[in-house]
Amino acid sequence: MSTLEIRDLQVSVKLPEGELKPILAGVDLTVKAGETHAIMGPNGSGKSTLAYSIAGHPKYQITGGTVTLDGEDVLAMTVDERARAGLFLAMQYPVEVPGVSVANFLRTAKTAIDGEAPKLRTWAGELRGAMEKLQMDPAFAQRNVNEGFSGGEKKRHEIMQLELLKPKMAILDETDSGLDIDALRIVSEGVNRVRASGEAGLLLITHYTRILRYIKPDFVHVFVAGKIVQEGGPELAEQLEAEGYERYVAGARA
Repeated sequence: MSTLEIRDLQVSVKLPEGELKPILAGVDLTVKAGETHAIMGPNGSGKSTLAYSIAGHPKYQITGGTVTLDGEDVLAMTVDERARAGLFLAMQYPVEVPGVSVANFLRTAKTAIDGEAPKLRTWAGELRGAMEKLQMDPAFAQRNVNEGFSGGEKKRHEIMQLELLKPKMAILDETDSGLDIDALRIVSEGVNRVRASGEAGLLLITHYTRILRYIKPDFVHVFVAGKIVQEGGPELAEQLEAEGYERYVAGARA
């Protein structure tokens, strides 16, 4: 059973003028395979910075703390090494990759992560099955990655990657943003299929409780001013829906 451990993580971002602006101020979090953790907080609290720092985005500079996956030092790994180790990030704003079809992209990613190419006949069936579950047109596989995709198509494609690549730890950065109610339900069903396997840990980053009505978290963490300020179970999400974040924001200012 895999474990992602984050200890006293401190992260800064380099501003255009060259100065470092602190964003994360000592984050402690443990996510185990089979668990679903929701990170909730207001805009600008550092939630996405946490996601991209774990994934290895070069914009963010680690100034303190550790991140380990099954005891291995994640921060010492390159981005591709992190992916091969079992980390996955579903991006809030997936990028377009012109000239690369969805089918080729997914098979290349699967080959890089597993160390060998999947058997063509088996892979074709897996790809077709994943698309059917996410209610995607089979022609989608021949389109260029995210090029001309709607917001819902981009997010479905992210979840298709999640289901096919089978990571140990998945970070979903505001996967619910830009989705209508039907797309949200379909995407959530995909995430729940991964949850049901019990093989992956999930870190779900969101502002709102909307997606948590479909994906029930085991743990909820309130994120304000670059750190976790409150933790609880699913009931904490309902409290946040009713009361908002102001109490926690005011406490962080004090």
